[in-house]
Amino acid sequence: MEKVCVALGGNAILRYKDRGTAEEQFENIRKTAEYLVRLIRDGFKIIITHGNGPQVGDILIRNERCSDILPPMPLDVLGAESQGMIGYMIQQALRNELRKVGLDIPVITIVTQVVVDKNDPAFKNPEKFVGQFYTVWEAEKMKKERGWILKDDAGRGYRRVVPSPKPIFIVEIDTIKRLYDDGVLVIAAGGGGIPVVVGEEGKLQGVEAVIDKDLSAERLATSVGADTLLILTDVEGVAINFRKPNQKFLKEMSIVQAREYLEQEQFGRGSMKPKIEAAVKFITGGGKRVIISSLEQGEKALKGEAGTLIHI
Repeated sequence: MEKVCVALGGNAILRYKDRGTAEEQFENIRKTAEYLVRLIRDGFKIIITHGNGPQVGDILIRNERCSDILPPMPLDVLGAESQGMIGYMIQQALRNELRKVGLDIPVITIVTQVVVDKNDPAFKNPEKFVGQFYTVWEAEKMKKERGWILKDDAGRGYRRVVPSPKPIFIVEIDTIKRLYDDGVLVIAAGGGGIPVVVGEEGKLQGVEAVIDKDLSAERLATSVGADTLLILTDVEGVAINFRKPNQKFLKEMSIVQAREYLEQEQFGRGSMKPKIEAAVKFITGGGKRVIISSLEQGEKALKGEAGTLIHI
């Protein structure tokens, strides 16, 4: 049985132009669950991870708007909150869909911590945009009152930037592996995982950061011994010269070619680049293949009929 780590992009939960209501997200996840259950019925042994960008962004706004009433929570706590919320939605939808087709498979969400290096260069150079937009005046106020670092986001206004350190290992991985090996359908490392550092005597402590979800998906896939990392996003596959007249869709590429394209800076820093970096690391670490595809084409992509295949 082929082991597949399925990394769900944001569009599996919240689609473009959605308002973000609970009803919309439940409906999107219900459709996603139908697809995931088809994979199970096709004989794949899956484990699931997911993004949380829009959801944690909304939580951040609530956090900031209510700061004069309630104490604002740090970013690691907000990440945990989004993991629980999205995990609940996915596991409920999966359970309902599994029962519909007569499958009795337990489903569980693991609120997951991911260790990062406290000396990671990202902590000295925060680049990950989070939260809402501010005017210049508002940005200066936030810098003084909360000690935030804010930068201009493509001329649209100022936004908070936080570190995005590289994931090292998943704290709960032994439990995740045990459940996965026992046939439980596990949802883990949502939103890249809750970033923590290891202090004296092995004590864990959360940090104000956001871990890239694709890089954490690689850590999860490698750690459970997956054969395939299936990254589902909002585009049909990987392209070079993206949005240029000479754009070219890639049906497949080796990790040698992937490294060359990374050196040429062919992929966007906040979009396709981390997916390709995750692919190279996964295959180098023993994985057999990575497939990048849209959610709608994911089933065909596993059969080699869609998406982009990355291999040794």
